[in-house]
Amino acid sequence: MDYVSALVPPTVMAIAFIFLIRTLIKSQGGANKSKEDAAVDSALAQAEATRQADRS
Repeated sequence: MDYVSALVPPTVMAIAFIFLIRTLIKSQGGANKSKEDAAVDSALAQAEATRQADRS
C-alpha cells in the first residue's frame, strides 16, 4: 500500500496540471481577444512614451 500513497500526489498534480493547461488554451482568443490586445497595446504605448520622456 505504500506505493499507492506514493503515487497519488503526483497523479493528482498531473491531472490538475492537464486541466490548467486545457483551460489556458481554451481561454485564448475568442470574444475577449481584441480587448486583451488593446490593453497590451495601450500599456506598451504608455511605457514607450514614458521611456521617450525620460530621455528628453
